[in-house]
Amino acid sequence: MYRTWKVSLVIPAYNEEATIGQVVAEFRAEPHLDEIVVVDNNCRDRTAAIAAAAGARVVVESRPGYGSALLAGLRAATGDILVLVEADGSFRARDLEKLLVYLADADMVMGTRTTRQMLEQGANMRSILRWGNVFMAKFLQLLWLRPHEPRFTDVGCTYRALWRRTFERIAPRLSQTGPAFSPEMMCAALQERCRVIEIPVTYAARLGGESKHSDTFGRQARTAWRMFRTICRKRFLERSAKVATNDPADRVGPR
Repeated sequence: MYRTWKVSLVIPAYNEEATIGQVVAEFRAEPHLDEIVVVDNNCRDRTAAIAAAAGARVVVESRPGYGSALLAGLRAATGDILVLVEADGSFRARDLEKLLVYLADADMVMGTRTTRQMLEQGANMRSILRWGNVFMAKFLQLLWLRPHEPRFTDVGCTYRALWRRTFERIAPRLSQTGPAFSPEMMCAALQERCRVIEIPVTYAARLGGESKHSDTFGRQARTAWRMFRTICRKRFLERSAKVATNDPADRVGPR
């Protein structure tokens, strides 16, 4: 519980038995969390059993893909505040409170892994990957410079928090099943005139395994191309919501 709001953590998982138990245990020790939802996205190992034993609620999503898993977890979560994180142990539970504090002034708070001082040794954020995220984030920022003037440096960071009300607003605009789901959420929030801010979070080395989207240059290039296409589609081919009014329904935070 954070203040008077229930907080849910959503963790997408695909064959993460080497790390999921430690990740769930670390976040269970965070006093503001009320539930942890692990999404079993066609795991062929013991991920689901280990997550359940560690204290998480496991939901199953048969449609493959990172975006599919996150969307299923967001829909299954019961909290007033929804937080997303990876199953590989690259994010720290201690940063959760930072997201929650800033959420009081926003509809969605994004983490960024591109602040060099917050990168721990061994983190999967080599120069080309780091600057690729910065470039794509600045491209997205430029496209929505008016009327939002957002400030982004990372389009691929899973660690983020949003109000349930925000998710319900943007959910009809979410369709990507893969890693392009991450910038699609950002675009959808801007389309709905939501207030989105970004803060630096610690990014550490994975506890085990390899990234499914950025372990090779080829996968990085494919992911970048899909993100680029998604951002362009959201900006140029989809209509944005009308400008917000002074109606109380447009205020930041839950009603």
